Amino acid sequence: MKILDVENLSYEYGKNTKVLENINLSINSDDFLAIIGPNGGGKSTLLKLILGLLKPQNGKIQKNIKNDEIGYVPQNTNLNTDFPITALEVVLMGHIGVRRKIFGYSSHDISCAKNSLEQVGMKGFENRKIGDLSGGQRQRVFIARALCAKPKVILLDEPTASIDVKGQNEIYELLKDLNKKVCIVVVSHDISVLLNYAKNVAHVNKSLVYHKLESIKKDINTTDDHLCEVELLSALGKTQVCCDHKH
Repeated sequence: MKILDVENLSYEYGKNTKVLENINLSINSDDFLAIIGPNGGGKSTLLKLILGLLKPQNGKIQKNIKNDEIGYVPQNTNLNTDFPITALEVVLMGHIGVRRKIFGYSSHDISCAKNSLEQVGMKGFENRKIGDLSGGQRQRVFIARALCAKPKVILLDEPTASIDVKGQNEIYELLKDLNKKVCIVVVSHDISVLLNYAKNVAHVNKSLVYHKLESIKKDINTTDDHLCEVELLSALGKTQVCCDHKH
């Protein structure tokens, strides 16, 4: 099922500063879409437009789901780590638009939050302060917060930034598992997400070029099962993306 259509979308900040131009993109309910491209190419702006934080100036975004069915995980989860808030309290913030009791959350809300933490492998961390968690654990909590809203799609902006390699792999394995039930859209500079997890890729650099990764990989001739980043990027026709990837 198609959940979102972007048609002829353009956006600019001020005069003569066009960030996006004639963007067309369709996202299905079972998709795992990676959005890649250079810094300043318009990836985050596209995400904000989909979220409704910005309004299209030209073109349109047709959503077949409600706004509260879109989960969002921000890029920087290291902010305010000294604030005395627990993992459970962070996840409870995912109940957007839910009418709560005057004094605190309902037992249903708390049960939902605990279930979301369990889904992301954070059971037993409910009462841990968010600032005491590792970067990867903190990211899992923010994914749990997005899950608490029962989304049909989760948008993640650089979900593995400032996380070590082991933590990065664990986050992507988690997203791969969640993709069995929810659409995943990831903005990332991490090329490994293309190699091992994404189904499709959108390269955004003012304009958008869309690729189905399954057909791309089939077209690459390899002597074994190994597929390297250079081969994939070359096949995508976007070798300049290498400049954004730090080895």
